[in-house]
Amino acid sequence: MKIQGAVLYEQGLPRPYASSHPLHIETLDLEGPRAGEVLVKVRSAGLCHSDLSTIEGARARPLPTVIGHEGAGEIVALGAGVTDIAVGDHVVFIFAPSCGTCRQCVSGRLNLCTHFNAAKQRGDLATGGRRLKLNGKDVAHYAGLSCFADHAVVPCNSVQKIPKDVPFEDAALFGCAVVTGVGAAVNTAATKPGDVVAVVGLGGVGLSCLLGSIVAGAGRIIAVDVHDDKLALARQLGATDTFNARDADCIERIIKATDGGVDTAFEMAGTVKAMELAYKITVRGGQTVSAGLSPVSAQFTIPHYAMVQDGRRVLGSYMGGCVIARDVPRYIQLYKDRKLPVDRLRSARIRLDEVNEGFDRLADATVVRQVIMFE
Repeated sequence: MKIQGAVLYEQGLPRPYASSHPLHIETLDLEGPRAGEVLVKVRSAGLCHSDLSTIEGARARPLPTVIGHEGAGEIVALGAGVTDIAVGDHVVFIFAPSCGTCRQCVSGRLNLCTHFNAAKQRGDLATGGRRLKLNGKDVAHYAGLSCFADHAVVPCNSVQKIPKDVPFEDAALFGCAVVTGVGAAVNTAATKPGDVVAVVGLGGVGLSCLLGSIVAGAGRIIAVDVHDDKLALARQLGATDTFNARDADCIERIIKATDGGVDTAFEMAGTVKAMELAYKITVRGGQTVSAGLSPVSAQFTIPHYAMVQDGRRVLGSYMGGCVIARDVPRYIQLYKDRKLPVDRLRSARIRLDEVNEGFDRLADATVVRQVIMFE
C-alpha cells in the first residue's frame, strides 16, 4: 500500500530545520503484515527528544529511515498467527518490546530484550527484514516502529492494547514519555512514601517522572530546569520546590534546602552537565538515576573514592524498567483516575507536514510534547 511518512536522509543538518528540512514527507510503499505482525493506522505520534537527537546526529542510525517511536493507532490488519489482538483494537507503540526467550527476558528484564534491540540497530523489524520501500529501495524502520507515517507494520509484540476511550493525542505519550518517566520513579528508583527526590530536566519524560514521584508518594519533589516556564508548570503539577539550573549557586541551594541532598536525583535532560548536577545534589547513601540519552561519545566521570565512601548508587533507566503488559494498563488507569494528568504535558497538536518546525521548537525547549495528529 501507499503511505505518507517523514523520511530522514541525512543527520546533522543545520538549524533552523524549517529551512534545512532534515525530514521530507514522502510517499512510500508499505508491505502488508507477515506472520506475527500487525498493520496499524497511526492516529497520533509524539515528538520526542530521542528523535531530535537522531536528527542532530548524536547517535548514528541506518539511513534513510522513517522516524518516530512514540505513538498510538488502530489495528487494521493482522498477519498470520496473531491471536491476542484484533482488528479495530486501539494500541500504543512499544519501542522496546520483548521476545520472551533471550537471557534478559528470561531474567525478567523485558525492556532490555537482546533480540529486539539487535534488530532495531540494523533498522529491521524483529520479525526479519524491512517492509518499507521508497522508489524500489529499502527504507529502515526507526526503533522497529517508524510511526511518523499514516500506517506502520510492526511485530505484534510492539503494540499494547489500550481502552478505546483514551484519546489518541494522550495515548501516544504512553509509548515513551510516560513509561520512561513514571517507570524511572516507580520501577528503577523504587521511590518510597516520604522520599525527597529531584527531577533535573523538565521535558515530557522529566515531567512524567515528576508525576510518577507523586504517585509513588514522594514527600518532597525538587524540580530543576533552565527554563522558568517549565519550572512554573512543574509547580502546577505538584513540585514542592523549583530551582533554575542557570543560577550559579543552584547546587548549593538545593543541598542546603534538603539538609545534605536528595534521596534520589533523576537526570532527564540527556546531557553530562545535567548528570553532574544530579549527582552532586544526591545525598550520601542516595541514588542518581539517569534516563536521559546523551551523545554516544559523552563521558560522565564518577569520583570513585567518594562513591564508595558515601555508599552512592548510579543507575541507568531504559524505558523506565517497565514490563509493558503490566505497567501500561496501570498507568492508563491512573490517567483515567486523574492521578497522571498526561494531557497537561501536551503543548500543541501539529500536522505531519509541520514536523520540521516542530523539531525547531523542541530544540529551543519552548514546548514539552507536540503531537502529530493524522486525522
